[in-house]
Amino acid sequence: MNLIGFYNYTVILTYMGAAAAVCGIFFSASGYPFWGVICLLFAGLTDMFDGKVASTMKRTDTEKAFGIQIDSLCDLISFGVLPIAIGYGIGLSGAIFYVSAAVYLLCAIIRLAYFNVDEAERQKTETGRRKIYYGLPVTSAAIIFPAVFGLKSLLGTAMPIIYQLGLFACAAAFIIKFKMGKPNKKGIPLLVILGIALLVLVITSGM
Repeated sequence: MNLIGFYNYTVILTYMGAAAAVCGIFFSASGYPFWGVICLLFAGLTDMFDGKVASTMKRTDTEKAFGIQIDSLCDLISFGVLPIAIGYGIGLSGAIFYVSAAVYLLCAIIRLAYFNVDEAERQKTETGRRKIYYGLPVTSAAIIFPAVFGLKSLLGTAMPIIYQLGLFACAAAFIIKFKMGKPNKKGIPLLVILGIALLVLVITSGM
């Protein structure tokens, strides 16, 4: 049976991250934002290594192009929609939240679409992996929002407000054009350690 798309091992982590994000959306919408945050952290972990896994296989230009597109589409679910669902799960509602959610998602879409175009243009003249990002990567949501959630005991009743402000701040950072270095081999272990620290923080903050 012929199927549309590619299903080799290079996209497994990307698909796993998207599936976890969908679960996180349902958890958050059902009143369990704790599990939504756990799913967000997991999606961030899979995104950190899916590119490295993909680079171990010699791919055609079509497979590479597909990888760029599918990665961004899955990122939109994991780091665009899921943080909004978590916000809803912690009790955010009303006009301001709806505006912040819409602005956040729209800026995430713009950021991801711009990255796809920019990466396609870059690959016409450069080889190797990208070293610089423009704007805040949407994957940063996997660090920012779990950190806010994990500090809920310290922040108290201000946590939902800070979370909502975080949506606005991230939205702006997604589309403001500034250079940001991509983590190198030495930076990856630090991000893993940070992820583990956030996981511990979220767990100790309670469900």
